Amino acid sequence: MVFSSLLFLFRFLPAILLAYYLAPPPLRNLVLLLSSLLFYAWGEPVYLILMVCSILVSYTGGLLVSRFRQAGKQRAAKASLLVSSAVSLCLLVFFKYTDFAIKTVNSLAGTAIPLLHLALPIGISFYTFQTMSYTIDVYLGDAAVQKNLISYGAYVAMFPQLIAGPIVQYKTIDRQLSTRKETTGQFSQGIHRFITGLGKKVLLANNAGSLWTAVQASSCSHMPMLTAWMGLAAYTFQIYFDFSAYSDMAIGLGYMFGFHFLENFHYPYVSKSITEFWRRWHISLGTWFREYIYIPLGGNRVSRHKHIRNILAVWLLTGIWHGASWNFVVWGLYYGILLLLEKYLLGKYLAKLPALFQHIYCIILVMIGWNLFVSPNMAQGIDFLRALFGIYDSGLIDRETIYLFYNHAVLLILCFMGSTDLPLRIGKWICTRLAGKELAAAAIKNVFYTAIFILSVSWLVDATFNPFLYFRF
Repeated sequence: MVFSSLLFLFRFLPAILLAYYLAPPPLRNLVLLLSSLLFYAWGEPVYLILMVCSILVSYTGGLLVSRFRQAGKQRAAKASLLVSSAVSLCLLVFFKYTDFAIKTVNSLAGTAIPLLHLALPIGISFYTFQTMSYTIDVYLGDAAVQKNLISYGAYVAMFPQLIAGPIVQYKTIDRQLSTRKETTGQFSQGIHRFITGLGKKVLLANNAGSLWTAVQASSCSHMPMLTAWMGLAAYTFQIYFDFSAYSDMAIGLGYMFGFHFLENFHYPYVSKSITEFWRRWHISLGTWFREYIYIPLGGNRVSRHKHIRNILAVWLLTGIWHGASWNFVVWGLYYGILLLLEKYLLGKYLAKLPALFQHIYCIILVMIGWNLFVSPNMAQGIDFLRALFGIYDSGLIDRETIYLFYNHAVLLILCFMGSTDLPLRIGKWICTRLAGKELAAAAIKNVFYTAIFILSVSWLVDATFNPFLYFRF
């Protein structure tokens, strides 16, 4: 079940909201936990047991860590933390990376070890990081231990952000699990945010994905340069609107249930450097790696060679976190090297360039990175890279290029505008012009969101199943 489906919009969500608000406040976490387990079991009934085990292991680990810390038994507390984290990581590694390891061994050693062909449990990369952050925060004293299993289970399994984030650190919603207050204003804000995400996913991301699919159908060796760049631009928009749409919808659903999740995107494509881009893209993942990997390694308060080691280690792990394939490893190291180059070599020169050239520099490197990211393997990634830079000598443009651009020009323009803060600035301008006319402003806003919802639902009526891209991570 996905948020952008008629089943979720008109059956599951209304039923859960009704049950949630009819329940007395002390029972609302239980309603949220049960509905979240049902939501997960709808698509992954077998792996529901795996999630429950992760919840129980990390919950127990948190209790032991807290008990040993209070008793002054620091070594026992650390051991409890390590065991809990190791169990969570082993589950993630087993299901996500076993076949990758076997393929690598077979390739290097010439062996024929059979693959396990394990299905990847949906959302395991996200909820594993959440369970680990809980026990780590309890160990560090940054969060109080959660003694209520239902409340803790609701935190881990919470369906609004379970499948594809944002990665919610326990310390950011600790108090909300017991003291949150649901208001009509917050609920209304949640509806608007959810509809924004729905429109991004259905109207922009899915259509940009169709253009990317059409370009992919062509042979790289016969692909004109502009066709390749247009296709990659389509994927660049698709992954942004798809992933940020899920985050918008998760944050909106959180508002509906009284929670405040932190933002996960902040217009990353307006960045002027790769460093800035990663401050704006998938903020929750960057925050997790910074707090639990980068800073414990010493951050930037170490010698230069250790700082380089820290950056490369974090970005190697970032690449591997995204997928069990060498292209993700290369993608992670690609960004690690770019960040180091900006830090120690290019940064002072980039700052002197006009803003437009800084934007162009950043977006071209990001798009090349997406080519590595989306390619099924390194060979296909290199083939497409050759097409991007005209190495196949297939020309600049052909009839197919003109046809695709003619049919998708409006979409690309809308995606370009939507990836900036221009819509927000237009909205603020309208509100300024309607200052003192609250009724008119509210009417315009409601008409706008109603139109997006109706258009999205109309599109979904005939749409095939189209899950969010980050479901596979």
